[in-house]
Amino acid sequence: MTVPLPGPLHSHRERLVELADLGYSDIWSAEADGADAFTPLAMAAAWEPRLRLGTAIVPAYTRAPACLAQSVATMADAAPGRFAFGIGSSSNVIVERWNGLEFEAPYRRVRDVVRFLREALSGEKVSFTSDSFNVQGFRLGIRPEQPPAVLIAALREQMLALAGREADGAIINWLSPGDVSTVAGIVDEAAGGEPREIVARIFVCPSENAEVVRQAARFAIAAYLNVPVYAAFHDWLGRGEQLSAMWSAWKSGDRKAALEAIPDEVVDDLVVHGSAARCRARIDEYFEHGVTTSALAILPLDPDVTFWDAVRSLAPTAD
Repeated sequence: MTVPLPGPLHSHRERLVELADLGYSDIWSAEADGADAFTPLAMAAAWEPRLRLGTAIVPAYTRAPACLAQSVATMADAAPGRFAFGIGSSSNVIVERWNGLEFEAPYRRVRDVVRFLREALSGEKVSFTSDSFNVQGFRLGIRPEQPPAVLIAALREQMLALAGREADGAIINWLSPGDVSTVAGIVDEAAGGEPREIVARIFVCPSENAEVVRQAARFAIAAYLNVPVYAAFHDWLGRGEQLSAMWSAWKSGDRKAALEAIPDEVVDDLVVHGSAARCRARIDEYFEHGVTTSALAILPLDPDVTFWDAVRSLAPTAD
């Protein structure tokens, strides 16, 4: 399940216990414009020991390398053996427009941060020189009993291959079950037969009111798929023709036309909806195509379906 949950963080203890009681195994945080990625997980580490904790994702640009290593090591030390660190390039919107940093050479930045973290988490003194940054004589003052898994958020070939070669797996996002075969295949090939985790954030709204869900989902799809990295991703996946009218209208400033241009087929590909049973079956399709871990993101698209109704109806223990 994606966290933070609705409501203030201090109120989540009983809800996290409920998630574990319902059979959910993991919680995954993100970092964009809400809570930071680490605090919700730190609270959960103390409150509910049954849950695995992961970030999906922390941007590679927005913390300096040594500061990031400290955060990762601290979280791993707080929850030994059950913390997975997901890192990615994020987007030009978050990095440049919101944080005032240059969104340059994202592949190199993610690669270099991952390599630096591997060295730093060893506990040895690190002098690291790369295309992205230089760190001289840094040693972590905290060494986790168990190093965390390191996962890379990846869209296209280079980053997917990097996740297979140099990380413990990949985090994928905004794609259909069928698309998983394409991306997971690249990770697996780069891993050379070594097992890799494939974490998918899956957007879900268990509602049979298809028209309401589709209309609301178009806002989320347009918000993401007009970001350059996601536009390139879906063009690469083969949706260029389906999305060309939406991209054209968005660039011209006609938001209404852009929303109307998103075909139902694209919505149905990218957002799981329908009865709870149908949603669970659709989620299973992601696993059949190569996903090993799902991170459900409940979308509030139907006002008649509450967040917790959705959580309970989709739970592993649900009938």
